[in-house]
Amino acid sequence: MKSPVVKRSIVVAGHKTSVSLEEAFWNGMKEISGLRNMTLSELVGEIDSNRQQGNLSSAIRLFVLDYFRTRAMPAAAAPDAPRPQA
Repeated sequence: MKSPVVKRSIVVAGHKTSVSLEEAFWNGMKEISGLRNMTLSELVGEIDSNRQQGNLSSAIRLFVLDYFRTRAMPAAAAPDAPRPQA
């Protein structure tokens, strides 16, 4: 069975490193970097420089989760938003 985790090489702050992420996180990173008009390497460098602890892969996952969670919150919090049915 093929692993859902994809390992890619990326240059971060001038150093080549490998990052292992699920394809969904790579896709999220591509979307975010495109919206910010920056390369994937630049975005990963920003995440790397701002992380407080943990490994780079974990920091990226948390960044992507937070980014999309933040974007989804206004829609979910809107009073006119449709409510899921039980």
